Amino acid sequence: MDEAEPPATGTSEGTIPFSEVPIEIRISVGHARPRIRELLALTHDSVLTLDRGVNDPVELYVGDLLIARGELEEIEGDEDGALAVRLIEVIDPGAR
Repeated sequence: MDEAEPPATGTSEGTIPFSEVPIEIRISVGHARPRIRELLALTHDSVLTLDRGVNDPVELYVGDLLIARGELEEIEGDEDGALAVRLIEVIDPGAR
């Protein structure tokens, strides 16, 4: 009887370690619930009101899974006003 080979954990030519696989994190700053007529009336410079304030925490998701909460920050010294998120709570995987 042949023994099954364990999954590869190292790198070989053409592969990357699992921990190096990039993932996408979605940041939710709020939600809006406009009526269809309001949505159809949106134009350049329209304002869509969200259900949160500027200083309220944002939520970080991987897919549909909430992984953390944080606060938006503007990166100092960045001429374009780039944003970052300072984590204030990381969700315990066991609590999900």
